[in-house]
Amino acid sequence: MKPFDYTLDYKHINMREHPELYTIGRGEQGVLMVEPYKSEILPYWRFKTPDIARESSEHIFGLFMQYKREGDFVGMDMARKFLQMGYTRARRYTNHKGGRKYTTADGSLLPYQKDPVKAECAAIFKAKWEEAKADKDYLRMKKEHRSKHEVT
Repeated sequence: MKPFDYTLDYKHINMREHPELYTIGRGEQGVLMVEPYKSEILPYWRFKTPDIARESSEHIFGLFMQYKREGDFVGMDMARKFLQMGYTRARRYTNHKGGRKYTTADGSLLPYQKDPVKAECAAIFKAKWEEAKADKDYLRMKKEHRSKHEVT
């Protein structure tokens, strides 16, 4: 697997026009960098309450399906990354009020908490993330993208 390329000027590259430059990377790498997808998906990414998380994850999954209909693997992968990030960030807020894991004073780990509302938000995003990453067309297109554009 080729690592995500952080050297590209993502602010000025339209990955819809240049999918050959897109590297999948690991997990959520590049989720807040790759345009125009960041600007298309980010406004819908929210997880404050379960209702908001449900609406957000469904909208983002809808974008995933739209990109799929358009044959746009990069869009699909970016939507998948936003769903994954919804899960991971909500989990962080489940465990740490305010989302901060470490103190600013000495960098030590803050005590864990259990916020059941944020845990529910995380579960909502996780279900949609799992659905997206298991999609047969997504998996096929991911394999094709890697073999065509990520040869090392």
